[in-house]
Amino acid sequence: MRGVLGSLKFLFVGPLIVVMLFVINLMTSPGQWWFQWAALGIGIAWFINLFRVLRALAIIGGLAGLAALLNRRGL
Repeated sequence: MRGVLGSLKFLFVGPLIVVMLFVINLMTSPGQWWFQWAALGIGIAWFINLFRVLRALAIIGGLAGLAALLNRRGL
């Protein structure tokens, strides 16, 4: 479960890192856009973490639905 919580945290922290790198890029070398490569890598990692969180939510939702069904039937 710790991996899913870390992935959920990264969904919020990742875009903040990209914004911070963008500001650093503007302040240090406005004519060269080096931050785009870091943003690409963070974007790929962000989508991987998004799918990890969605998968965990689907599993938890399925288990909750199964528990509700069994509870309704009195098992």
